[in-house]
Amino acid sequence: MSVFKSTLATVVVLVVAAQGCVAAQDSSEVRARDLGIPFEGTPGALNAITDVVGVEVGHVTLISGDGVLKVGEGPVRTGVTAVHPRGKNSTSPVFGAWFTLNASGEMTGTTWLEERGIVDGPILITNTHSVGVVRDAAVGWMVDHGWPAIWHAPVVAETYDGVLNDINGFHVTKAHALEAMAIADDGPVEEGVVGGGTGMVCNGFKGGIGTASRVFKQGGKTYTVGVLVQCNYGRRSELRLDGITMDDKLAAAPICYSDRAIPRHNTWFPYCSKATANEMISEKTRDGSIIIIVATDMPLLPHQLKRVAKRPSLALGRLGATSGDGSGDIFIAFSTAGDGDIDENAMSSVKMVANNHLSVIFRVVANATEEAIVNAMVAAETTVGIGGIRVPELPEDQVKQIMMRK
Repeated sequence: MSVFKSTLATVVVLVVAAQGCVAAQDSSEVRARDLGIPFEGTPGALNAITDVVGVEVGHVTLISGDGVLKVGEGPVRTGVTAVHPRGKNSTSPVFGAWFTLNASGEMTGTTWLEERGIVDGPILITNTHSVGVVRDAAVGWMVDHGWPAIWHAPVVAETYDGVLNDINGFHVTKAHALEAMAIADDGPVEEGVVGGGTGMVCNGFKGGIGTASRVFKQGGKTYTVGVLVQCNYGRRSELRLDGITMDDKLAAAPICYSDRAIPRHNTWFPYCSKATANEMISEKTRDGSIIIIVATDMPLLPHQLKRVAKRPSLALGRLGATSGDGSGDIFIAFSTAGDGDIDENAMSSVKMVANNHLSVIFRVVANATEEAIVNAMVAAETTVGIGGIRVPELPEDQVKQIMMRK
């Protein structure tokens, strides 16, 4: 188990500002590849999105209360994550593009991104009902930091954390979003139950934030791809690791209510007693969502980044997902190449990799995304939320044994 793992069965009021440089990826932490899962490709030094020079990540994590749900009071299991493509001190835009595999979700600013192929300001991820306040905070950040435009349409995405969190209590505030943007750093990125991923469920296990990177060569030059995910999608019955279906091989508790004295607020899930542990819930639950951010220093134009933004879909398929009706699978890709070269008021001279040389980045994006998703599950600990509902962590020791027996 990771040194960061603990069961959040009972918690005190806690507001955690998790800066990117937190010692979250030191030599003692277990990540997905430590379980023997074979991932293709060469990761960067941190195996994180921050391996792309200039990218910074910040989290603010909100955890408080336990027991009965009282809307507006808690329990609270939520937060916000901020990604600065060129760092928090830059006001230089990047070329970007987005893609939606299934649209049961939200990513603001995408119509403007589609029109002009440029990402201004930070990219943020939070819970479904906090998109508005986080978007307003991003606008305020851009105004206060002198972004050169008279109006702003920042990118803010979401996944639903209402299984574990008092989502209708609107606990994420403008101050939390501003703090996440302010503390962002270019060091190791904390994963699992942190930031926007605090209350998320991934493939039937506790999920959240995950990241990975790849270093690759093309045309005699070395480039980096980094991926960050907020993982809240998928069913346990569909999960595959290294092509192996996990459902019948992992002995793990279901998502269930740990206290029979508390009425279930969501009857999709059973109580944890043996009498109800086998209740059929798969037909009642919805599919969840995933937000994926892809960064690279390869010089790419928006039409090329659109193609790159499609490739995380292949990673989801490898892991068993079919992107069901209720899943919001929304991806964004950007390039940090050419800092200062994009000028919307004058002629710009920019470089682009030849289209016929893009296959290598398509492959590494799929590979890094796959690892980032599994990293999110491996880092996440068992979490108890509203009404005593318990979402179990991925049983790492069992996964390791399965990989050893292959």
